[in-house]
Amino acid sequence: MVSRFIRISATLSALLGLVAGLHAAKQEQTKKAQATGSDSPTGAELYKQHCEVCHGRDLKGVGPVPAPYRVPPDLTLLAQRHGGKFPNSYVQDVLRNGLTMPAHGPAEMPTWGTDFKESGGLDGTQVKLRIVRLSSYLKSRQTR
Repeated sequence: MVSRFIRISATLSALLGLVAGLHAAKQEQTKKAQATGSDSPTGAELYKQHCEVCHGRDLKGVGPVPAPYRVPPDLTLLAQRHGGKFPNSYVQDVLRNGLTMPAHGPAEMPTWGTDFKESGGLDGTQVKLRIVRLSSYLKSRQTR
């Protein structure tokens, strides 16, 4: 009876150890995926989810714009409007921090850095990765 109890206890201990090891491995795999961004959406997916509603499917600022907002800019002309060079730092800053709020009106652009962090529960590295991917997508869509 005692030896049977010992065998069952040993088997249960081994199973619990296996389960704990598998759980730890899964957590480590999740951390690595988050660090590398392998589970992060692409720039195109981020644009479609967050930007298309205002800037339109074609990035030309033809999405529905409710009052009192202004018509959003054509994002395919960013490089052209900045001397032929895509303003990567500027774009990433606007994506992260939005645009300055006018004195008595709404903000012109959401602060995606804060939104990604708060609504998605993302850390700083993950937020930066999303902003870089979104900026890279915008860069890839510039009119030549």
